[in-house]
Amino acid sequence: MPSAATGPAHRKPDPAGAETGAAFFDVDNTLMRGASLFHVGRKMYQRGAFRMRDVAGFAIKQGKFLWRGENLKDIQSVRDTAMALGAGLMVTDVKALGEEVYDEIIASKIWPGTRALADQHLRARRKVWLVTATPLTVAEVIADRLGLDGALGTVAEIADGAYTGALVGEILHGPAKAYAVAELAKLEGLELENCWAYSDSYNDVPLLSLVGNPVAINPDARLRRHARDRNWPIYDFRSGRKAATLGLKAATGAGAVYGLWRGVHKFRGPRG
Repeated sequence: MPSAATGPAHRKPDPAGAETGAAFFDVDNTLMRGASLFHVGRKMYQRGAFRMRDVAGFAIKQGKFLWRGENLKDIQSVRDTAMALGAGLMVTDVKALGEEVYDEIIASKIWPGTRALADQHLRARRKVWLVTATPLTVAEVIADRLGLDGALGTVAEIADGAYTGALVGEILHGPAKAYAVAELAKLEGLELENCWAYSDSYNDVPLLSLVGNPVAINPDARLRRHARDRNWPIYDFRSGRKAATLGLKAATGAGAVYGLWRGVHKFRGPRG
C-alpha cells in the first residue's frame, strides 16, 4: 500500500451537513489549463530564486504536459528540481507567493466548466477537495481561493518554518491519490459509492475507480478510451468557451444518464 503524502483539511467538518458524499478534483489540466507548479516556478524566477536554465526546464515540461498529458517521469523531474531550488525558503513566503500567482495567473486559467461542476457540488452541500501532486501549500491556496473544503497534495518537509528540500512520504500521484482519498473518507465518514472524482489523466484511474461516480475531464487518449469502455461521463472544455458552455449544459443530463446506466447494470447483475 503506498504511503500517501497528504495535508489536513483546512476547514472543519460541518456536522449539520447530511450529505455523505464528496467530490475530488485533480488540478493540472482538470481544474486549470497547464501545470500550476510551472507558474509558481516562473514567479520565483522573477524574484531571483531560479536561474534561466531552470525555468527553461520547467517550460519544456509544461509544453509536453499541455501536448501529451501527464507523465510521471516529467512530474518527478519537476518535483525534484522544485524541491532542490525551494530548500531554505520560508513557508510563509511560499504561501504568499502562491496567493500572488493564483491571483495573477492561475485564476484566469481555471476551466469555467470544471469550476461550475465544483460549484454544483458545493450547492448540494457536498465537500469538495483538490487531490493533486502539486505541493500542498500551493494546492491549499487554490482550494481556499475557490471556496473549496480542502486539499490533498504532495507534502514538503519543513524545519524551523523553512523547506528542507525533502519530501514527507511520496509524491501524491497515481495509486497514492486513491489511498489518500480512501483514508480521508474514513476520517470524514464519507461513503465512496456516493462520491465523485474528476481527472484528465489515465494515471488517476485508481482514484476514479475508487468512487461511485468517476468523470473524465479533458482526458488524455488512454483515459478517454478507458472512460468510453466503462461508460464514464467525459467532459472536454479545451475547445474554447463555446465548448465549455455546451459541456456544462450537458453535465447534468450526462450525469443522470450515467446514474441510470449504473442502476440498470446493478439490477441486471453480472452477465455470465
